[in-house]
Amino acid sequence: MARATTTRGAPVSEQMALQIAEDRATLVARQLDRTARWGMWALPVWAVLLFVSTATHQPDTKTDFAGFAQYVTTTEFLISHIVASIVGAGIGVLGLLALFNFLAMRIPSRVAPVALALAVVGNVMLASIFGMAAFGQSAIGRLYLAGHTQEAVTTYADMYGAPLFATAAGGILLLTIGLVTLGIVVARSRVLPTWAGVGMAVGILVFGVIGAILNDFVQSIGAAVLVGSSLWLAYSAARTPARH
Repeated sequence: MARATTTRGAPVSEQMALQIAEDRATLVARQLDRTARWGMWALPVWAVLLFVSTATHQPDTKTDFAGFAQYVTTTEFLISHIVASIVGAGIGVLGLLALFNFLAMRIPSRVAPVALALAVVGNVMLASIFGMAAFGQSAIGRLYLAGHTQEAVTTYADMYGAPLFATAAGGILLLTIGLVTLGIVVARSRVLPTWAGVGMAVGILVFGVIGAILNDFVQSIGAAVLVGSSLWLAYSAARTPARH
């Protein structure tokens, strides 16, 4: 007896298997979309932590090493770097992954994966600098306050040499390029607000380039722009029709 087939000529068993696979793929896509929507709220959390981490600035070691030593040995300094900078960097990576997944499920983009990779690698590189500041600078500050002033100054100069500055510069460059590119993708997506993408690009430029060079309140301005744009992105993503 001939085997039962569908109208397209495929066996019924194969048709059922394909349908089950499609249903599973749809379920996975919905779950991923839901996760991406919630995950994008990590971006404004990260931006707020960036703002908090730039609320104060340490004294210049060239003109006030004693003030620097007192500043970096406070509990507030340690907590700020561990929570706002190191943990914050991890939260930022989660938010960037969520944004990428949200966009990837709606628009084709060849540059978005590259932008994500650059931003994540840059953020991880900067986390190593934050770790140096949280633990290394604190140790140097205690050494200085204990009376070993010359040893503290010499050790600080050795720590903050060319290798560290190259790592910091590379991290800032990669993070900035990655976020600017993602901001452009968002602005051109027609899925999320154009100006939210522009805000992301401008905010990281002000924070990561201009602010890093000046090392003053300009960083807080850039972080504030990132807070506003990332909040807008997360809110808009939550209101975007779910992917079916």
